[in-house]
Amino acid sequence: MTHVVKLAIGSLIVGILVLGLKTLAWRMTGSIALLSDAMESIVNVATAIVALVAIRVAAIPADANHPYGHHKAEFLSAVLEGVMIIIAALLILREAYHGFLAPMPLDAPLNGLAVNVGASLLNAFWCWILITRGRLLRSPALVADGRHLLTDVVSSIGVTAGVLLAISTGWSVLDPLLAALVAVNILWSGWKVMSTSLSGLLDESVSDETLATVKAVISAEASGAVEAHDLRTRHAGQVTFIDFHLVVTGETTVAAAHDICDRIETALHRVVPDSRVSIHVEPEHKAKHSGIVVL
Repeated sequence: MTHVVKLAIGSLIVGILVLGLKTLAWRMTGSIALLSDAMESIVNVATAIVALVAIRVAAIPADANHPYGHHKAEFLSAVLEGVMIIIAALLILREAYHGFLAPMPLDAPLNGLAVNVGASLLNAFWCWILITRGRLLRSPALVADGRHLLTDVVSSIGVTAGVLLAISTGWSVLDPLLAALVAVNILWSGWKVMSTSLSGLLDESVSDETLATVKAVISAEASGAVEAHDLRTRHAGQVTFIDFHLVVTGETTVAAAHDICDRIETALHRVVPDSRVSIHVEPEHKAKHSGIVVL
């Protein structure tokens, strides 16, 4: 079992535990704001299941029908998470609307808030784990899950502060107002998760920093070649695809050109983990004099 899969399973377990605690907090208080917090946790559990399935699918080796692998399954997972986050926000707005029409006093609010704070602390810890480890393991599904949890933590902090304010002032209308603000924050979170994942589905190039690193490696390791041009990159889950044309002199043998390609590929694999490199070798008259200069 890979580290990514273990983290995905951990997210599911933490999500179920946090959902139980937040549901208990809502039942103790009757707060619509705390209900909104609990409803977001339902989405957390659902997205954790989706992320786990997507990660397992993405790990399936390439086959005849999917020669480039199944890595984009993680991006599909993140898009689905964004959709589910938006649906949760709309449901919360519905509850907030009814709360505005008929504000209700809160029951045992301090005890309920204490339970909710405990759930939020657990979420905060796991959010940090998912984002840091997800970036290290290059897993879009884990990072998306972590960012979603981060918005949940921020929402919980606002809800806690707001419910305390409602208790101290006696303004029951603050409870549904907070729920509505939480919903708006969740909508923004859902959009960010979806937009980030769509870039991967649309074969967006790697970051400028990674692209500069790739160019520098090719320039340094292509000794014996004339130039490299038509560099293209894209990322799919944990995998980065890199392809370009390498121009060699007419005197270069096939074996020598192959050695240059091997040297470049080895160096790229070292600086860009999980990369897939394709190099098309061309004769000297194909040089464009506008690509990567070989040192």
